[in-house]
Amino acid sequence: MTPNGMLLLDKPGGMTSHDVVARVRRIMSERRVGHAGTLDPMATGLLIVAVGPATRLLRFVQAETKRYVGTFELGAATDTLDADGVVVERMPVPPIDADTMSKVASTLTGTSEQVPPMVSAVKIGGERLYDLARRGVEVERAARTITVDSFSVAPGTETNRWDFDVVCSTGTYVRVLASDLAQRLRTVGHLTALRRTAIGVHRVDGALTLDELAIAVEEGRSSMHPARAMVAHLASVVVGDDDVRRIGHGQRISITDSVVGSPIAALDGAGDLVAVLTRRGDDWQPDVVIATGTPTARR
Repeated sequence: MTPNGMLLLDKPGGMTSHDVVARVRRIMSERRVGHAGTLDPMATGLLIVAVGPATRLLRFVQAETKRYVGTFELGAATDTLDADGVVVERMPVPPIDADTMSKVASTLTGTSEQVPPMVSAVKIGGERLYDLARRGVEVERAARTITVDSFSVAPGTETNRWDFDVVCSTGTYVRVLASDLAQRLRTVGHLTALRRTAIGVHRVDGALTLDELAIAVEEGRSSMHPARAMVAHLASVVVGDDDVRRIGHGQRISITDSVVGSPIAALDGAGDLVAVLTRRGDDWQPDVVIATGTPTARR
């Protein structure tokens, strides 16, 4: 049977998200593997990986709110805005108490525009920014709209180091957030640790390490969550067998139940995900289909 579902993995430091995907492909002997929400090599924590047809659902997970904890250091800036970079500037750190820090951090909450850093996976002109940065090329980057729901900061265990907990929208660069906070405090700074603890309803507490995944697969134990878990945040409706067949052929269906929002998850009688549907007038159009047989997606 073709693997199909979601893995919650605890990414170690020193690996890229692409490295993790490559390792999962080898462990599971499956080519169709992808991830939602890139983590920098220095970062650890929750990485959602989809296997098989479920890779078609990654964009729905990607859009979910993220939560991070970590530490930043004031007084030194690096070229990557984190501890993997080279220190490029040092500045004195003015006296800052916890109350002042909290007040300044609160000014960074809400919706704002953020410019991606040069060392990032964003593509401009078909090339990754970090590849341009390695060649010493800096290009203009368009600002992106982000939302920071909460940003709490507390004194760390070392001088000029502060621990934080942030909940933010997809596309938010936490290292840019920390750098912006330092600037508002009239100094510079960079991340020294970053860990993602949640994506939407999914938590790192139940995530597997890559070694644990390898052992589970070798022992024949199930390690995947069903594809339905990837769209758990969507409203759902149960459809009958006739509609399951129509959806499998890419046909629109009618739903008599009152449904709020769009898209929605269509489930069969067993509670398995059939498809994600989008409202089209009075009907519902299959957007991503995951049913018996070969899954298809509307182009």
